[in-house]
Amino acid sequence: MKIVSTLLVFACFSQFSYAQSANVDIQQDPKIDQLLEIYKSSLSNNEYYRIQVGFGNYAKAQKIKANVEEDFPELVSKIDFDSPTYRVRVGRFNSRLDAERKFNEVRTKYPDAMLLKPKKSTK
Repeated sequence: MKIVSTLLVFACFSQFSYAQSANVDIQQDPKIDQLLEIYKSSLSNNEYYRIQVGFGNYAKAQKIKANVEEDFPELVSKIDFDSPTYRVRVGRFNSRLDAERKFNEVRTKYPDAMLLKPKKSTK
């Protein structure tokens, strides 16, 4: 009986208790947005690593790209023209360590894959 009455008391108090509520108002200097834009543009100019999974004529490159997008949907794939062939390259890794980790995974499916550090002009 004591347990039932204790549970009844706690149930009544829980009906009338209120949680804390608060509003957060963030005030920031507008120059922070400018700094973020400068930071983003500097990151886009940094060198990065890509994985080349195949090459050939345009039709073959499109076929390889479609297969890669199906096998690795999380990676961005792109066809680059580097005379005289089209090359299918995936990913954009800022560190060599990240690139090598994904390269090992991609290489199991595409044994001819190569890890590249493209020129800055290639995007």
